[in-house]
Amino acid sequence: MFYRDERLALFIDGSNLFAAAKALGFDIDYKLLRQEFMRRGKMLRAFYYTALLENDDYSPIRPLVDWLNYNGFTMVTKPAKEYIDSQGRRKVKGNMDIELAVNAMELAPHVDHMVLFSGDGDFRPLVESLQRQGVRVSVVSTIRSHPPMISDDLRRQADNFIELEELKDVVGRPPREPRDDETYTADAES
Repeated sequence: MFYRDERLALFIDGSNLFAAAKALGFDIDYKLLRQEFMRRGKMLRAFYYTALLENDDYSPIRPLVDWLNYNGFTMVTKPAKEYIDSQGRRKVKGNMDIELAVNAMELAPHVDHMVLFSGDGDFRPLVESLQRQGVRVSVVSTIRSHPPMISDDLRRQADNFIELEELKDVVGRPPREPRDDETYTADAES
């Protein structure tokens, strides 16, 4: 539940949200996502966390990062580690949990409600701490994918769980077809 007079902040774990939406068969339209949550309260910040390959000529995520940066999102990035998985696909690993937790704790005295776009169970202690400080916390992820993309502990700790699939008609768009030379997949450490 949201209240129009609440000071609101979004914390988007980019790779986790990407994986959850992909598992549900759609892409996120970030302009619509931002507009939707601006309608729900007084949005102070919308943070987006992702790891980036620094020495890459072309990174498929770079256009998204640039667009978000110019359209009202606060970008939090760091260099990622690259590896090749067992199927020979290029993967990127970059955990942004600490950066997200630090920003959430710093902003807690200034907001009434935080929305965490992640199903990572490592965030349960963060949610609990924010609640002790009087901040309501909603978590956006999915239990409808196989396997579910949200930790049961995180879902139970949150004040409100928002099923990502139920936002599909509001913030979703059909998945984009990857280009032939595009083998990038963001992969968060568990």
